[in-house]
Amino acid sequence: MTRVLFIAAAFLAFASSTGLDRASAAATAPQTATVEIKDMKYEPATLTVAAGTTVTWVNNDDMPHTVTDRNRVFRSAGLDTGDKFSYTFATPGAFDYFCTIHPYMRAKVVVTPKP
Repeated sequence: MTRVLFIAAAFLAFASSTGLDRASAAATAPQTATVEIKDMKYEPATLTVAAGTTVTWVNNDDMPHTVTDRNRVFRSAGLDTGDKFSYTFATPGAFDYFCTIHPYMRAKVVVTPKP
């Protein structure tokens, strides 16, 4: 984490010294979002992100779960308590996903075009 922060700070310093403003530099930084798996559900149930965003699912439940796109665009292995799974959404669209172990657990990621 420290290395990531250092790299981000170095990029912002470079952007400032080359005339890029902070808003432009921040817009080019990788975007991330997190979905928590807890109490037999995904939170948030619907997540909206821009294309290029990496979403990380974290299993904070006391049983294993999976994260599986309905169209098999992405699919995690079984996630035990504390395990994580990440996927970077490159293209806009709506991605419905579910837990293959508990198929009634469903959620969605909505990906918008980059701003």
